[in-house]
Amino acid sequence: MKGKLEPTERQKLIDEGKNLKEGLLSLEEDLLKLIDELQQEAQRIPNMTHPDVPIGGEDFSTIRKMVGSPREFSFPVKDHLQLGKELDLFDFDAASEVSGSKFYYLKNEAVLLEMALINWTLVEVMKRGFTPLTTPEIVRSSIVEKCGFQPRGANTQVYSIEDSDQCLIGTAEIPVGGIHMDSILAASLLPLKYVAVSHCFRTEAGAAGTASRGLYRVHQFSKLEMFILCRPEESDFYHEELIRIEEDLFSSLGLHYKTLDMASGDLGAPAYRKFDIEAWMPGLARYGEISSASNCTDYQSRRLGIRFRSTEPALTNPKKGKSNLAPPQFVHTLNATACAVPRMIVCILENNQQEDGSVIIPEPLRPFMGGLESIYPKPR
Repeated sequence: MKGKLEPTERQKLIDEGKNLKEGLLSLEEDLLKLIDELQQEAQRIPNMTHPDVPIGGEDFSTIRKMVGSPREFSFPVKDHLQLGKELDLFDFDAASEVSGSKFYYLKNEAVLLEMALINWTLVEVMKRGFTPLTTPEIVRSSIVEKCGFQPRGANTQVYSIEDSDQCLIGTAEIPVGGIHMDSILAASLLPLKYVAVSHCFRTEAGAAGTASRGLYRVHQFSKLEMFILCRPEESDFYHEELIRIEEDLFSSLGLHYKTLDMASGDLGAPAYRKFDIEAWMPGLARYGEISSASNCTDYQSRRLGIRFRSTEPALTNPKKGKSNLAPPQFVHTLNATACAVPRMIVCILENNQQEDGSVIIPEPLRPFMGGLESIYPKPR
């Protein structure tokens, strides 16, 4: 039997134990802080890039396809701001008083045009096997980060809600990406194809100049976003499918556009490869981006914890008591703009303007606007 400790020796050991416990708690706090800092730094590392991606800044992007040619006008061309004023379609002044700059009211036929663009696009994309969604427009900051966006910082595009861990979405890609977070999908379910309708909110930090006037760059807008989850070996195929859908939609509306293979310096953190479409906007006298299609490979799914398990047996013999199923793999995620409404309105107004001041509605949209064929100036 061990002898009893002297009271002073016993107290000394008790004090040492308390000090060790307090020191351990302090070390655990330091460890959690370091893990968080490491995670923040790791999230700044971008995705790999496809071997065919042009290297360099935006100017090094290459043209994949050119559709149509700029319309030739026999009269002075107006931009969408002037057209909107004469046709009584927008009110930026009142919105500026109510909400601030880069907000707007749509009025009269512009409201019908927005609804028509949304409903026509939704119908067309659903024909390709996409499931329609409306999404939450407020999400947790952690979801934004896991999708590859930075919700904090001087030049963030994300509106954060004060005293909370929530943000307004800048794209439906974020809430759609979170639907299957921390799950293992059956391989038989893939690909999962969604088309989501949402409002989007962006700070547009650093954006200024004539290129940002009017509806081209705003803080709030409606958008339809396509999103696909698939097997890794199929993501290149579905990337091509997404860009074909975009091109079909814009061709149906009679737009002149070019498809670009974006250079490495313009990909953003999540994208392995990105195709942008820029349409001719005669009132602005330049091409403007109207959509993009990105293959994010497993960049988002690793952060979101989205995996799939094949029903095919593993190639190696399992250990006793272990399943013979193949281990789960991370899915690949892809996203593409089906319709960014304000920029589509810019394209339609500027390209379809007539000498008498009217604007012709593209034929595919007319059934969704009660048969309306043209928008005419209002009598004063």
